[in-house]
Amino acid sequence: MSAPHLRNPGEDALRREWDTVGDNELRLDRADAARVVEALNADLSGLYILFNQLRKHYWTMEGAEVRPVIEFLEDAADRLSEATDEIAIRVHALGGVPVNGPMGIRQHAPMRIEGADVYALRPSIRNDLEAYAILVAQMREHVELAQDVGDETTVEILREHLRTIEEDAHDVEKLLADDTLVRAEE
Repeated sequence: MSAPHLRNPGEDALRREWDTVGDNELRLDRADAARVVEALNADLSGLYILFNQLRKHYWTMEGAEVRPVIEFLEDAADRLSEATDEIAIRVHALGGVPVNGPMGIRQHAPMRIEGADVYALRPSIRNDLEAYAILVAQMREHVELAQDVGDETTVEILREHLRTIEEDAHDVEKLLADDTLVRAEE
């Protein structure tokens, strides 16, 4: 049995084509807006990847010290979801189309997507920390880009979410400290 396919509305219903940037009401130069949209779509891709990775780990974690890890993963995924929404809305305001599906995520992915397998607790958390590190470094660069083109609202949005992501990354580092998370075969 094949999956039902969603119909695409007719061409006349198309308001904005994927991977293009149209005019924006923010009066930001179209070329500058396109640079910011590309950067924000890379951030969105990273947020989606990390969100899904955290959710996978939340669903599959087992072990003696798993309860605080699960609670962290659940809360952190919620924070990533909030960041995703705000950044996607900003992409749209800038005249772009926010990353919104697997093809777009892969196209803009700043990091590898963790395999579908289930891993032990420590390696899973290490993968999360690596994803956080990539996202933090990338978002710092994108703050500078937004500053360079004079897009102060994007600067504020990114700084707010960057602060949260950095705090969560620090919490992941604490989870990996030598005196935490029972060491299992890795």
